[in-house]
Order: sequence, then structure tokens, then C-alpha cells
Amino acid sequence: MNTGAGPGSTGLATATLTLPNPAAALALAGEAEATLRRLESLTGSSIVLRGLDLSLRARPSQLERATALIELLRPLWQEGQQLSQVDLNTALQALDSGRGDDHRALADQVLARSQNGKLLRPRTLRQKAYVQAMERHDLTLALGPAGTGKTFLATVLAVRMLQERKVERLILTRPAVEAGERLGFLPGDLQQKVDPYLRPLYDALHTLLGPERTGALLEKGVIEVAPLAYMRGRTLAEAFVILDEAQNTTTAQMRMVLTRLGENSRMVVTGDPTQVDLPPGVTSGLTEAAQVLEGVEGVAICHLSAADVVRHPLVQRLVTAYAERDKRSLAKQTKG
Repeated sequence: MNTGAGPGSTGLATATLTLPNPAAALALAGEAEATLRRLESLTGSSIVLRGLDLSLRARPSQLERATALIELLRPLWQEGQQLSQVDLNTALQALDSGRGDDHRALADQVLARSQNGKLLRPRTLRQKAYVQAMERHDLTLALGPAGTGKTFLATVLAVRMLQERKVERLILTRPAVEAGERLGFLPGDLQQKVDPYLRPLYDALHTLLGPERTGALLEKGVIEVAPLAYMRGRTLAEAFVILDEAQNTTTAQMRMVLTRLGENSRMVVTGDPTQVDLPPGVTSGLTEAAQVLEGVEGVAICHLSAADVVRHPLVQRLVTAYAERDKRSLAKQTKG
């Protein structure tokens, strides 16, 4: 990257970066150059792309920050991977907190490639720690709000371990707890009634394997997607087990599923303690397990936050707003 002082006494400096190819330029610019406009907003820089030449103009401190941010994101755009608002925000947070090197290492932790060719990797530092915990422990509990990649990253790792023949089957399960609906009033047989609860798990598998491959593995029993009640009385050996929406398990259900773990298996338990659909007064099995299992050998407990939300940027703001509301309500109850 070439840098230089701007004209006159404006105090502005300039820099020019020559991009390697059109795919990298398109990935960095974004659709209708939306990503460049976000970069301008975040760094206070003026950014212009002409062909493969990216020109930046700003005050020296802002220019340094903008160029450092672009370089930190290089592993993504250089591979032609589109940059999301989450990618920009997390990279900037790492840069401003002095953890740029840690964030840069995220690019090296590619877990898989989706059906549409997208590289799948942890996108925040806490997500990276979560993936490492799953790789190193037989049991991992992941607690955090919606959109933080808890279930998706676990499914990616599970599929990878299946393809590497480190496990013989995948078992994905979640409690069919009713959130405003009654199972008995839904049409169809039992499997048809519980399928809506399991749809997020199917969606993750389709992203990784495609519908046809997923269907074939389901028919062979290599992948099993079932409600939690189907786990009772079984020993889950040679398997990667994912218990999703675990905040809706009771104490007894959580103890039951944890003790199903068999030889050469690992289990990941995910959930959001702020979205419990259990009846009032019933303790969440996930919340209790996170307390009981703290410090137990072979168990990792990971806490993700609103900063790790990788869905639409609005989701992060929604999670934060509700968390602040909950804090105010708790404060009022304490005073009362």
C-alpha cells in the first residue's frame, strides 16, 4: 500500500492499495459498493475504488485505522468472500482492543465449505474459543443469545468429524417444548408434529451437505434428528451428539441426556437462558447444568454474548435492548 500526504494544508493523507484480482475487488466493495460505504462510516475515511486501485483519504490517524482494518480483513476479501457488517464490526473491535493478531488467526480456522462454496469459520474470538472447546472436550455447554452460531458451529464440526471418520454418526436433538402452541392441536402424526421444532437442525445440515446428501444419510441412520424424548434408555456411542434449545430441558431431562454419552462420543449442549419456554417455577436444566458442571474435568462451558451475533446486525441490537430491559426489571424486583 502506497501512502502520502494530501494537498495543501488540509491535514489529510492518502493511501492506495492495488487489489489482486476482480473477485477480491468485488468482495471488498460489496454490492453497489455498500461495504466501502460502511468502511467509510466506521473509519471516517473517503474510499474510492477504480478498477483494482483502492484509494483512501483521511486524517493520518483515521487513515492508519482504515488501512489496518482492510488488511485485517484481507484473508476474507482476497479469497473473494463477501464481507458482512458482522465481519467489519468484529474486526474493528479486535483492532481497537489490540487483538488484531488473534482476529487474523480466525482466517486460518476454516472448518468446512458450504454447498455454495462459502468458507465456514468462526467469525468472532469467542466463537473461536467455542470451536476449540468442542474440539478438546467430550462435553461442551454453549450459552448465549440467538444468532451467535452455537448450533451451526456445532453442526459444522460434527459433520467434519463424521467425514473424517472420527465418529460413526450424528445425533441432533432438541426438546419439543411448546412456545404458545399445543402439539396435540398440530396436524399429522408424531414425527410430523415435532418436525417444525427440528427444522433449524435440518437447515444447518442442508447448508453443509445439501438436501440430497442429508436425506441419504438420514435414511441410512448415519444422521439422526429426533426429539429429546427419543433419547431415553439409549447409549449414544461413537457419536457426535448435539442437544439444541437446551434451556427448555428440565433438570431430569438434562441429567437423562448427559448420562446417555457412550464410548468415543462427544456432546455439545446449546441454549439461550433468556428464552426459556418452561412453565413458571420449573428450573431450566441448562442453567442448572452450567452451575453444577463448572470445573468438572472434560467439560467446557462457553458463554457467548450479543457481540457474537452473526445474523442481521439488527439482531445484535435487539438482543442488547432486551438484555438491558431484563436488567432494569431485575433491579426493580430487587428494590421491591
